[in-house]
Amino acid sequence: MSSPVAVGPVPLVDLSRLEEAILAEARAAFERLSRSGAFTFGKDLEAFEVEFAEYCGAAHCVGVGDGTDAIRLALVALGVGPGCEVITVPHTFVATVEAIAATGADPVFIDIDPQTRCMDPACLAAAITPRTAAIVPVHLYGRPAPMGEILAAAGDIPVLEDAAQAHGAELNGRRAGGIGAAAAFSFYPTKNLGAMGDGGAVVTDDPELAAAVRSLRHHGADPEDANLHLRRGSTARLDNLQAALLRLKLPYLDSWNNSRRAAAARYRAALADLPVGLPPGDPEGGRHVYHLFAVEVDDRDEVLAGMRNAGIGAAAHYPTPVHRQPAWRALDYPEGSLPHAEEAASRCLTLPIFPQIADSEVDRVVEVLGGLLG
Repeated sequence: MSSPVAVGPVPLVDLSRLEEAILAEARAAFERLSRSGAFTFGKDLEAFEVEFAEYCGAAHCVGVGDGTDAIRLALVALGVGPGCEVITVPHTFVATVEAIAATGADPVFIDIDPQTRCMDPACLAAAITPRTAAIVPVHLYGRPAPMGEILAAAGDIPVLEDAAQAHGAELNGRRAGGIGAAAAFSFYPTKNLGAMGDGGAVVTDDPELAAAVRSLRHHGADPEDANLHLRRGSTARLDNLQAALLRLKLPYLDSWNNSRRAAAARYRAALADLPVGLPPGDPEGGRHVYHLFAVEVDDRDEVLAGMRNAGIGAAAHYPTPVHRQPAWRALDYPEGSLPHAEEAASRCLTLPIFPQIADSEVDRVVEVLGGLLG
């Protein structure tokens, strides 16, 4: 591999540019809430829940503490618990699996489709058992999983979308969050719609499921009587301040996603002649929102080190599939048992992408990567 060219630094993500759009309004919101004392629950949370549900094309949104809580509470509300199995994929952030295990259920892994990098519906039917209580496909990197095929294979088993990376993604005229029985979102600061701290939400058309999550996020309390605890819940609320900030950002989400897509298109054109595996594009009838732009390369670790040495904020999402992580090896999936997930993990290289990335920065990233692969 040749030495990288000398270029200026390019961050993986630059939140300071993102927050500039709402900074004045954010200050005003902070001052307003500071004077009101409405830090948990409150009108901003109620309003955001209505607005985000409408954005997703769903009837209900319940704000929770973070994306992991969103998956966990949605599964519990769906009746998942000890003795159950939940099917998912290992090529995801570990939180997907942590949330399943936190219900007391057993995670069951199936492989990904190398063409989509999402759950392979062809593997699903063989993994379903009488203990299967839910299926959790991941909309990886902002590209919707093949939900039509997954729902068909699932039958009556509820499908919970892990939409933590897919705010605004679309499939056949429906946005992520409005396709399965419910969806779990994260509002971690780097997400397409990110808070200034942690946050999450469960989105669903099912009023009973929404009511259960509302209860579970607040100690299992009865919404009509806070001193009556109907379930064994926890503290997992979305703070009113974070909801206020998310309300300010939501009107920008579509334009920010369009900027991500424009940067992705520039990457695709510039990388077309390099020995790089480009990420899957839009699904048929769908829309990718490029939370991440993850390519595949040989000698990934060496290339990653070279890019960082050249000032490029590259990363690997996710270099070790969950079933090969030390904390999860007791699930007994030996090396080679999920070959497509393992192959993708060994080759994934995430390039800088965020709404305000400049064309010149994309060009610098490509120049450095080309120099390393030349």
